[in-house]
Amino acid sequence: MAKPDNRSDNVEHLQQHINHTIENLEEAEEYLDEHADEISPEEKSSILEKNEHRRESLQAFREEIRDEATDGNA
Repeated sequence: MAKPDNRSDNVEHLQQHINHTIENLEEAEEYLDEHADEISPEEKSSILEKNEHRRESLQAFREEIRDEATDGNA
C-alpha cells in the first residue's frame, strides 16, 4: 500500500536546500577571490559553471516554494 502524500514539510526541506546551496555558492566565490591567480583556467571555469547551476537551482527552489504556498492555500 502506498504512503499518503505528506507534503507538510516540503517548504522546510526546500528552504534547507536553498540555505545549503547559498553556502556552497558563497564558499566557491570566496575561494575564487582568494585563489583566482593560483588556479588553472579550467578549474576557474568549472567553479563559475557550477555557481551558475547553483543560481539556477536557487531560482527553481524558490519557484517550488511559491508553488507549495499556492497549493497550501487552495
